[in-house]
Amino acid sequence: MKKTVKNTGIRIKKKEALREKLRQENPEEAAMIATIQALIPMGLQMVKEKLHAEVLRLAGPRYHNRDHENGRHGSNPGSVYVYDQKVGTMVPRVRSKETGEEVSLMSYAAFQEPTTIDTLTLNRMIHGISTGNYQETALKVAETMGMERNSVSRRWIRSSAKKLQALQERDLSRYDIVAIFIDGKAFSREKEMVVAVGVTLSGEKVILGFVETSSENHRVIRQFFQGLKARGLRVDKDILFIMDGSKGIRKGVDEEFPETAFVQRCTWHKREDILSYLSNADKERIRPRLQKAYETSSYKEAKAALKTIRAELSRINLSAVNSLDEGFEETLTLQKLGVFEQLGTSFKTTNVIENVNKLIETKISRVCYWKNSSQRQRWLGTVLWIVEPKLRTVKGYRYLPMLRSAMQRMNQKNQQTELLMAA
Repeated sequence: MKKTVKNTGIRIKKKEALREKLRQENPEEAAMIATIQALIPMGLQMVKEKLHAEVLRLAGPRYHNRDHENGRHGSNPGSVYVYDQKVGTMVPRVRSKETGEEVSLMSYAAFQEPTTIDTLTLNRMIHGISTGNYQETALKVAETMGMERNSVSRRWIRSSAKKLQALQERDLSRYDIVAIFIDGKAFSREKEMVVAVGVTLSGEKVILGFVETSSENHRVIRQFFQGLKARGLRVDKDILFIMDGSKGIRKGVDEEFPETAFVQRCTWHKREDILSYLSNADKERIRPRLQKAYETSSYKEAKAALKTIRAELSRINLSAVNSLDEGFEETLTLQKLGVFEQLGTSFKTTNVIENVNKLIETKISRVCYWKNSSQRQRWLGTVLWIVEPKLRTVKGYRYLPMLRSAMQRMNQKNQQTELLMAA
């Protein structure tokens, strides 16, 4: 007897130590478990009261129901959903006195429909509770019947498929897009998702969509842009595209937006590409000069500074010179438009979409194995749908009308120049 008491005490101390460890190492999960433990018993009691209230309405008080057409008929074991948990309970039964047929309880049927389960499962999956750990994390109450891994997975698939469909079919015609950031996000060794983020004239960031590809092939990118147009992307006004050095994306922009596209090459990527050809000693000397040149608001001064650096690089490494020359003018588009001082912080680099990619990574980093394209696209579509409301307005958004006017003026100037040359 003493040994049994001693062993019980040891087990209790171990459980208390584990609970304390959970509270210290993962307070959010501990709080979630405590909330579930508190809510489910309360909810189950309310369910029982609701069922008995309907029985009272249909069959009257126990032993005093002669005037009712229905009678009580014991109870059967059943189950209901409380919050997002399937819980076992005894379900009272009612039968018609005249026909002897079962009278269904409307409230019981309603409690068997998990109206919030898909959304809750979706949010828990996205925020880091895998299907394997869901039951262990969420089902901590003795009354619960539990949820199998396959059940959670089916609900996740259904919920994420809806989010993906909503993103892919969203009408873009209501957005007045003035700029588009576009870049690729690696999902596996051979798969990449090219994501496009639009910026409206009021500075709002909008996830336009994504396309899965093995490389940033211009045919894939062109079809992707065609899909955006089919969904209502307005192309009657000039758009500034911010991108890295991808030739496939660049060619796709040229083919689908031949008259309305302005391209700003990411100066951070360009600087790092140039420096990759240099020794460490040369990098330390050239990096601050490149940085200063790309941050100069005057087009003439920035171009002159880069030309000076180019002359020096020609004596050090011709490959670095070729890298500088490639897309030279497109690294200075904002200066050429005269809006660098107002919008350079937001539009001189691809930081906007890099930040989106980081947010994506925080949600998908737990996935160790991508089984197929459907899984990849459902995850990305769902994450993007959830991430979008968290995206902040771009810095300098008040000057976006100024950007549009500058692009319009330059486009008109270029067209006039082409007409003069053609004449």
